[in-house]
Amino acid sequence: MEYKWTAMSNTFIATLMASINSYIILIALPSIFNGIHIDPLNSFQYLLWILMGYGLVTATLLLSFGRLSDMYGRVKMFRLGFLIFTVGSILLYLTPSTGDAGAIEIIVFRLVQGVGAAFFMANSAAILTDAFPSSERGKALGINIVAAIAGNFLGLVIGGVLAVFNWRYVFLISVPFGLIGTIWSFKLKELSKKAIKTKIDIWGNLTFVLGITLILVGITYGLLPYGNSPMGWNNPWVIATMIIGLVSLILFPFIENRVESPSSGWIFSEIEVLHLQIWLDCWVHWVEVGLCSC
Repeated sequence: MEYKWTAMSNTFIATLMASINSYIILIALPSIFNGIHIDPLNSFQYLLWILMGYGLVTATLLLSFGRLSDMYGRVKMFRLGFLIFTVGSILLYLTPSTGDAGAIEIIVFRLVQGVGAAFFMANSAAILTDAFPSSERGKALGINIVAAIAGNFLGLVIGGVLAVFNWRYVFLISVPFGLIGTIWSFKLKELSKKAIKTKIDIWGNLTFVLGITLILVGITYGLLPYGNSPMGWNNPWVIATMIIGLVSLILFPFIENRVESPSSGWIFSEIEVLHLQIWLDCWVHWVEVGLCSC
């Protein structure tokens, strides 16, 4: 097999599984909450974080992981992502507790999954760009995006079907693909040169992550009832998080203009903006589903 197709098969599996897992729990949520013996109407904070934690971590870590991959190798970070994603899937399947403890464990393990998915999304396009000649890169990147979009629909179907049998199967389905992907990723070659002298843009990363996180969290809780109001936009905590988040994002380009090794050039590349948009769209749907569950 030509190396370019080895790279394509690796990134296709990674992107498809990362995307499937962004939606796979939506229809399966009633089964999951029944399995851990929690009423989502009385534990709405758990419902929100189970829904949005995965996408939030993935979206916010794209910037940092993109820079780490430039420094230490795209293939190495991609392979690490497969391993982390697989570990997170196994932990989710084995969730030992029930009640509040079980919900917290699922949230934490979903965050672990999200870290692995962030490594996928930060490196899949770059690996394809290195592997394919310029005349075929558009096709390769297009197939990768198709995998991401198709995963959204497949996740809904797969989650709904597996939840009928056992809620743990919703997470177990990712394990064999994660193991195969981890092993298969050792076929990848490090074709790009490592930017050893490049430094991590600490202040830029912190500002970007803080801004995105606070705004998404603020909007989420702003849509929930507060006091006698059906919405929470007058909640002082929501107002504070929104203001701090907006200020952080406003400061981001100014910080990038002053640091030695800005990360903004990576995050605003065309392909990564599309990946980020996909995950933000996922977050919007999670909020909508959460509100419908109220």
